[in-house]
Amino acid sequence: MKHIKNLVLSISLLIPMVLSAQNGTITVSGSIKDNKSQSALAYVSVVLKTETDSAFVSGTITNDEGLFVLTGVKPGKYVLEASYVGFKPLKQPLFVGSLSKFLEVAPITLEEDVETLSEVVVTGQQDAVSESLDKKTFTVADNVSQAGGSVLQAMQNLPGVTVQDGKVLLRGNDRVAVLIDGKQTALTGFGSQSGLDNLPASAIEKIEIINNPSSKYDANGNAGIINIIYKKDKQEGFNGKVGVSSGLGALWVKNENLPTIRPQYQATPKINPSISLNYKKNKVNTFLQADNLYTHTLNKNEFVTRTYDDGTVIYNQTKRNRDTNLFSGKTGMDWSIDDANSLTFSGFLSSEKILDRGDEPFFEGDLSNRYRLWQFLEDELKTTVMATAAYQHKYKQPGRLLNIGFNYTYHRENEQYFFDNILPESTGRDAFKLISDEHVADFNLDYVQPLQYGRFETGLKFRRRTIPTNMQFFPGLNSPIDSAAGGWANYGELIPAVYGNYVFENEKYEVEAGVRVEHVKIDYKVNPDHPTYKTSGYNYTQPFPNVRLAYKLNENNKLSVFFNRRVDRPNEVDIRIFPKYDDAEIIKVGNPGLRPQFTTNYELGHKGSWNTGYLYSSVYHKQMDATITRIGSIVPGSVLIYNIFQNAGKSYNTGFEILLSQSLDKWATINFSVNGYQNIIEAFTVTNLYPEVNVFTAARQEILSGNVKLNSVFHLAKQVDIQLSGTYLAPDIIPQGTIGTRFSLDLGIKKSMQQGRGELYANATDLLNTMRVKREIQGDGFKYIATDYYETQVVRVGYSYKF
Repeated sequence: MKHIKNLVLSISLLIPMVLSAQNGTITVSGSIKDNKSQSALAYVSVVLKTETDSAFVSGTITNDEGLFVLTGVKPGKYVLEASYVGFKPLKQPLFVGSLSKFLEVAPITLEEDVETLSEVVVTGQQDAVSESLDKKTFTVADNVSQAGGSVLQAMQNLPGVTVQDGKVLLRGNDRVAVLIDGKQTALTGFGSQSGLDNLPASAIEKIEIINNPSSKYDANGNAGIINIIYKKDKQEGFNGKVGVSSGLGALWVKNENLPTIRPQYQATPKINPSISLNYKKNKVNTFLQADNLYTHTLNKNEFVTRTYDDGTVIYNQTKRNRDTNLFSGKTGMDWSIDDANSLTFSGFLSSEKILDRGDEPFFEGDLSNRYRLWQFLEDELKTTVMATAAYQHKYKQPGRLLNIGFNYTYHRENEQYFFDNILPESTGRDAFKLISDEHVADFNLDYVQPLQYGRFETGLKFRRRTIPTNMQFFPGLNSPIDSAAGGWANYGELIPAVYGNYVFENEKYEVEAGVRVEHVKIDYKVNPDHPTYKTSGYNYTQPFPNVRLAYKLNENNKLSVFFNRRVDRPNEVDIRIFPKYDDAEIIKVGNPGLRPQFTTNYELGHKGSWNTGYLYSSVYHKQMDATITRIGSIVPGSVLIYNIFQNAGKSYNTGFEILLSQSLDKWATINFSVNGYQNIIEAFTVTNLYPEVNVFTAARQEILSGNVKLNSVFHLAKQVDIQLSGTYLAPDIIPQGTIGTRFSLDLGIKKSMQQGRGELYANATDLLNTMRVKREIQGDGFKYIATDYYETQVVRVGYSYKF
């Protein structure tokens, strides 16, 4: 009840993100023929008028093949009129839906003064947030309070989104598939989301959150899909945008260091220059975006008290000062060969250099005696290169498309760690070096056929992915490193898939149904000298269906029911056999025996809209089988904790989501969201193999959790906007324990100048410096409480100019 009261109380205290949804316009097309001869009629006058008052909307004439096209039509009810000398004029009602960008009218025949054509009702659809209820779209430029930071930071106050341990969670679940311009990439992770904190928000146009993807998307990501769309302009001539932001973080110390270690970062500098250029002439459009994000960050500052069943108490701190320089650039060309054919070529480069300098002192519980100091330097370089080619063919029938694409990604992880293991009686220098090269080739073919009452989509995809890795350990004096667990390992993934998706709509009902069939083959070849793990792998062929049923109560209210089945395959790092020593006594290890997690999703959603806002609400239920989670265990006689991925049996997530947006005349917009859910992890027993065989049993875990976010944007005089955003995160379940309450408040101000071309902004994230993460973990033979006082407060200023 306490947590429920906190949720309710926070509604009146907090202030998050403007949900922008664009209904778009529809292209209506069709053909007109002679009723007797069935020959095409050229130069027929076609006019579209509103049903209510016969106001003119659009008009055209048919071409030599009897085809007509009306563009820019908004969803609604109309009357279509066709007239031609010698033929009787025709009028017929036309319903233009909102779920498809293209609508094909059934073939029209004109009669030579015989009889009136019987009534024809035509429907169409468009993939729009406000209509299909399966996607939410957020414009990054609207998020003033997070401008100048990373994509991960920009997402912190989006409805239903939680940021935890450098990851983004949707509705409390971190199994999120992240796409860039609709494609999976090594930059953000193929198996699950990662790397979002390394993408500059200045390069991004908008972010799409898709909770219930259709079969045209890959089946992974049970929590949903986040699609990050890069900026791209297609105005005629030369144009672009330049900008720069700078800031300071960690303005004051949240928690003082333990004795005898190096100082933690304070007043950390940030700078992010960016440029976006575009040149379009005739049939060719070229583009370039480039950003350089340089930051100092107090990346981690965690204080841990570990208590063992034998009475041993250990108190330690993990402090990580991080320097990061990330360059990213995207360039390419769109070539409109003719009206029916186009080609796009693009390339992407990202180079991220990370230097971490860290300290881990370990004390007896009363801080009277330091028995160990672990100091480390991490030197890491991540390089990503992507090349994409896409071909599109437009048939004469508008909306009928064939897309063929090829995408190649190369990602190198070059990581070196150096440790000073300082004990009372000796000091040792340990090190390791990891090289991981990822190669991914994707080929896809997609076809769209507009229908009289909707559309049909089908396609295929083929992926080949290989990741050879090599880990070398260099143990020093009295080294705790398991050097025998190094060597090589090669990951191989082969995934062919086919899908079909059908969409239907009339004035009252919508139906979307599809299925994706994936065959997955995973091979993980392991160094035969590894002391624990051996070569492993798995394969399966599974269908992944999706269904959406919708009923339009009236023009402003709609109900939708969703069902889909999805999968989360272990990523390569989840099964990686090498122990990771970024914490001296809580060691992360992969598990080659890890298997996929399958999820069944159900959701009921409603959206009601009015002239100045909307209300979206939904209830949902997820059932996970073979839940993937980390399990911490100890080996008898040791204080080392090994966190190893396991399949933990069944788990459930049941909850509700509410989004309310209201404009207050022209001076303010208020957005409110609440997401409440019950997390359940059933009791389970697993066997950890590394470093020794041990069995772990967990009791059933259950908690009522959620988050509340409130955002206000005020439009003042002289083109000044102020944004105030607040976020409250309730306690939640994590593997073997709970994570505590979190709260933050963000403030931003923006002023437009120079006839709208220039923009000056300033903001502060976690304005009151209240964000900290507290975890309580219970394992067999131990428990620990950890509180991370990492850097969350950042003050930035920035300027951008369009030309």
